[in-house]
Amino acid sequence: MPLYDFQCKDCGEAFEVRATIKEKEAGLESVCPKCGSHEVRQMLTAARMLHGSKEFSPPACGPNAGPGCCG
Repeated sequence: MPLYDFQCKDCGEAFEVRATIKEKEAGLESVCPKCGSHEVRQMLTAARMLHGSKEFSPPACGPNAGPGCCG
């Protein structure tokens, strides 16, 4: 399940929201866990997924990334 990074515009708290792609496409509304504000913005970060209890980040492109990376 994807993790989405957000930051509160009111208090500056950074937090993660776990949601399915379908939930995200339907208009995921996030609330700051620290102050309860709805004034949050999604941060642009690398894709991350949860697989079981472990976090998975796809490999970054680069000289050692292997075939098929970066299309």
